[in-house]
Amino acid sequence: MHSSRQYTRTSGRKATFFALAFLLLALFAASAFAADLALIDVNAAKGTASRYVILDARPKGDWQAGHIPGAIPFSWDSFTRTDARGVKYSSLPPQELAATLSRLGIDEKTPLLIYGDADQSWGGEGYASWLFSWLGHKGPIRLLKGGIQAWQGHNLPLAKGAEKPLPGKARYHVDLKPQYIVSTEDVQRNNGGFTLIDTRSTLEWIRGKIPGAIHIPWDDFYTGKDRHPLSREELKRLLAKHGVDSGKPVVFYCLGGVRSAYAWTAYQLAGLPDGRNYKGSWAAWEKRSGQ
Repeated sequence: MHSSRQYTRTSGRKATFFALAFLLLALFAASAFAADLALIDVNAAKGTASRYVILDARPKGDWQAGHIPGAIPFSWDSFTRTDARGVKYSSLPPQELAATLSRLGIDEKTPLLIYGDADQSWGGEGYASWLFSWLGHKGPIRLLKGGIQAWQGHNLPLAKGAEKPLPGKARYHVDLKPQYIVSTEDVQRNNGGFTLIDTRSTLEWIRGKIPGAIHIPWDDFYTGKDRHPLSREELKRLLAKHGVDSGKPVVFYCLGGVRSAYAWTAYQLAGLPDGRNYKGSWAAWEKRSGQ
């Protein structure tokens, strides 16, 4: 009887050990595939800015008028073009992106501090955050909470003119993360497997939409005078208000994947599960479906 109880205790310990080991492995696997994307507030950023390559995601004219000292212009329109199928705003091919980033002195482990204004660039800071996440960036990606508005609100200095190039040579190695995107073919095959959210304007939505999509304009994903991304609870309330099924993956789209990337970024920062960006968005959908 004693040996039987001892065997049971030993078996129980082994089962617990293997369960914990499996859990740790699962957590490690999840973290290994997830981008290190998070918000950083101005007080933290101003004291640690030298640790990062700073990217200004606003239009270049706004960067020229005044930017955070050391910031490199990184407007989304410099990293997109009309592709061979005539789809506008298509991201450059990954290896071309890698070569461009290398010339900027950025490799896949470079700590990045990204900011914008959640306005003139259609939320280009969200696009930059999504782009690096999709490329498999391994260094920290920090989005400045409140953007340039928060920086100016703290009476911090701005610089004008060109910045000195980063010293040394860099080589960006791409490790694409397909969990962050869907293709037109994925959308066509959807059959209710995920929820589509159209982040375009109301006028664009009225003119035409992907069947089954829910309309939530991209500027509903930020709040406050400094236009910072919604908190987790605020975002959950927004999605619930529009009847979004939280049990399904959520796919965001707009015209070319920029505004939807901002919504995706807010979704990721809120820690909500399985959000994706339709990289081609409406521009690709129209070409594919002939609408």
